[in-house]
Amino acid sequence: MAEPVFAPWNDPAAKPLIQFKGVTKRFGDFTAIDDLTQDIFEREFFALLGPSGCGKTTLMRMLAGFEEPTEGQILLDGRDIAHVPPNKRAVNMMFQSYALFPHLSVYDNIAFGLRREKKPKDEVHARVQEMLRLTRLERFSARKPHQISGGQRQRVALARSLAKAPKLLLLDEPLGALDRKLREETQFELMDIQEKTGTTFIIVTHDQEEAMTVATRVAVMNEGKIAQVSTPDVIYEAPNSVYVADFIGDVNLIRGTAEARALAPEKAVEQTPEPIPAPPTPVIEPDAPVAAQKTAPQPNDMGRVLHDRVLSPIFGKWIDDEQRRLPPPSEAEANTPAPSPSPAPEQPAPMPSAPDVPAGGLAIHWADGQPPVIAANGDPAMAGQSVVLSLRPEKVSIAKERPVAPNTLRGKVIDIAYLGNISTYHVEIEGGTMIKAQAANTRRIARRDITWEDEVWLSFTATAGVVLKDE
Repeated sequence: MAEPVFAPWNDPAAKPLIQFKGVTKRFGDFTAIDDLTQDIFEREFFALLGPSGCGKTTLMRMLAGFEEPTEGQILLDGRDIAHVPPNKRAVNMMFQSYALFPHLSVYDNIAFGLRREKKPKDEVHARVQEMLRLTRLERFSARKPHQISGGQRQRVALARSLAKAPKLLLLDEPLGALDRKLREETQFELMDIQEKTGTTFIIVTHDQEEAMTVATRVAVMNEGKIAQVSTPDVIYEAPNSVYVADFIGDVNLIRGTAEARALAPEKAVEQTPEPIPAPPTPVIEPDAPVAAQKTAPQPNDMGRVLHDRVLSPIFGKWIDDEQRRLPPPSEAEANTPAPSPSPAPEQPAPMPSAPDVPAGGLAIHWADGQPPVIAANGDPAMAGQSVVLSLRPEKVSIAKERPVAPNTLRGKVIDIAYLGNISTYHVEIEGGTMIKAQAANTRRIARRDITWEDEVWLSFTATAGVVLKDE
């Protein structure tokens, strides 16, 4: 049986582990955190993502106890910890520099916090061994930090932070010192360790890919506030502002003026016409005279009388319908095959018609003399406003021939980036706007028939982009 999706933030009955309530932090005249309210739940891997100076590190330092909020409350498991010193909190922090003791072995670095709390030796040894197994460092327990690699030092710092079994572990740019490949491997190790221990992790990072990989939810910060908080897929596919769309991954931003598109006409209710009543049949009594039982004159009878008395000298004798019928064909004629019809002249194949676009949504006028871009999922209430169509490069197709698509843009290839698994094309369209399109290199040796300075067509569906207010 499949396990339920972990999403306590969608459960009204779930109790948050951490609550920021109207938290503000000022340094003199500068406001680093501005009236921030946010809940974080137990067992979450929560990411604070944003550029330098957005307030994410200040928020983490207040959680760790290194800074106190100017206003508001910070609750940990229902207890206000805003003024509790760092060593009295059930919180541990893993620093970007790892802060390992160079003169101590890996084993002693992990055991340091437990020994400071004067835990029994057997308990300390058992816990250190458990952390060594968890981080796969058993073979390196006797080595000093300078005798192991950067990725292994990162795991030592993580093991030391988890040794005291904190309710909350804070990670401040923990993978920033690692090379790209090692960082990608360590991201999955972090996720695995967090899942095994059940500890709530909060990671501070400016690396969008890192946040999208490890986090259950991502909070995108901007100037001391949370611009949007949601799961990685929602943050990427449905950003709530131009700032979020532009900060997360690659994006094309097409600016223009919105016009509401007509809605689909409501289908009229088909009414069945009432049947026309048949003329009443005259009732003839059985005992009535024979003359009364004769059928009433039909309309053609009057025509027959008129023909016989007036028109017969001119048109000849009346011919009955029976006499008008052709005689049956003879046996020879019946066995003669009918001549085959002459072949119809060949008609040219019809041109492919444009695909149906759902009614409603918006038409975005982005350049004079160019057809508008259709966004069938746009809010008609934005009609008349300046808007931005947020369009991810992987949703834009590129071709030399004009495709059949709801939206097509003509442009010229300015640059090409070959990234192995994909190729990214920078195409300049009308007005100098640069659009990125991506094509997957699904074959080992791809036939790349599009090159620099080529005239190309870009296309995308009517629901590929997200319409946002222009900021």
